[in-house]
Amino acid sequence: MLQVCYSPQYYAQTHTNSMEKLTAVAEALKPLGIAQFHVPEHLPIEIFKQLHAPEYVDAFHTGTPEKMATFQGFKPWNTQLRDAVYQINAGQLLAAELAWKHQVSANIAQGFHHAVYEFGSSFCTFNGLALIAEQFPNKRIFVLDCDQHGGNGTAEFTKRYDNLFNYSIYGLAFGCPTYERAETSHIHKHNGNFSQYILAIHDAFKRAMEWNADLIVYQAGMDCHQDDPCGSSWFSTELIEKRDEMIFRLAKKNNIPLMFVLAGGYQALPELVELHVSTFKTAYTTYYTKP
Repeated sequence: MLQVCYSPQYYAQTHTNSMEKLTAVAEALKPLGIAQFHVPEHLPIEIFKQLHAPEYVDAFHTGTPEKMATFQGFKPWNTQLRDAVYQINAGQLLAAELAWKHQVSANIAQGFHHAVYEFGSSFCTFNGLALIAEQFPNKRIFVLDCDQHGGNGTAEFTKRYDNLFNYSIYGLAFGCPTYERAETSHIHKHNGNFSQYILAIHDAFKRAMEWNADLIVYQAGMDCHQDDPCGSSWFSTELIEKRDEMIFRLAKKNNIPLMFVLAGGYQALPELVELHVSTFKTAYTTYYTKP
């Protein structure tokens, strides 16, 4: 069975459905019988102060000053959202450990890839992708970010952590920079095509293998889907499924442990949940069913 991290505490009410969808995905997965669920333990606040500026962490923890506490875009500040963010990031660390043990795992959460050291941004509070690199300094963490928006925050964290590599395949740049261990592949949302996406995936795996990655963290974004407000007009449900299958098969073939998170998606909740659940089905089929 797929090893999956989730807690009911992941849920929080927002205006974007980005936290609500987590519980909806978990509930849709349970009757399928393909996932073994793990509830992460709480993380001490000191861990987040190792990752982010302590004054920012204190602001998010207490709600004051409000401007800094809500800079990521979730307003008003509330303890439900705060505690959900803490628990989600605890799941990032547990899911990484499960991937090393079982070859594949998932956290029903976002990676929060826009959060930088000094503050959160664009509905991303603490960067859970960089957190894995910070907490496992002897492991090489390769982020394959397939969100529609470039992972600018994770790219910035590669300058702080030598064991972090960020590779973003995106349709909307969002100011995503390139550095020594932060590379990008822009596939135009209208003029691009899936052949270009395939080449980008293969290039990412080439980089991961050259770098001797110990873990691939796959951001399985759904905001690139053609029906999403941010989506690429050519990126159909069928092609999203092919993207997922290709990434899981390449990781399995090359024996690189992989954990995945949900990343972005902003269309109506029923359709969005179905897309996310499909990623879990594809992972299960790839890793746990006979050819």
